[in-house]
Amino acid sequence: MLEIGRISRPHGVRGEVSVLLTSNRTERLDPGSVLETANGPLEVRSARPHKGSWLVVFEGVHDRDAADALRNVVLLGEPIDDPDELWVHELIGATVIDQDGTARGTVTRLVENPASDLLELDGGTLVPVQFVVSHTPNDKIHVDAPVGLFDLDEAASERDQD
Repeated sequence: MLEIGRISRPHGVRGEVSVLLTSNRTERLDPGSVLETANGPLEVRSARPHKGSWLVVFEGVHDRDAADALRNVVLLGEPIDDPDELWVHELIGATVIDQDGTARGTVTRLVENPASDLLELDGGTLVPVQFVVSHTPNDKIHVDAPVGLFDLDEAASERDQD
């Protein structure tokens, strides 16, 4: 299960809550969608965008007190199957292969960066996600890296051996 959002606070007196999505897939808030929480599932009755967040009504939440009890609850959902979507849990442990077919390392973590998220490889190399051409979840990531991206690592490796 992936964290897809968090309930921040009640909105109004009729059970509506403000939800901050951490997912760009707004269909997760379609009426009838079921989201998991540590305290059990919540079914979406309605949702609408509001000032950078979403106002959501869940089944069984009819007043402000019930909505307030959901404050800070983390919302979880299954990954949506989209072959073009990159998921962090599918990238960690995968081998990065450049356009020449050379294995460049294994992804150890994703580093968030304003310009582009970066794949950190086991040797410390950082590869911008924008260079990912294709991936097989938990297995291989093919990249079209610009000339010189891996040269610094090779030079440092040679220097360390001297």
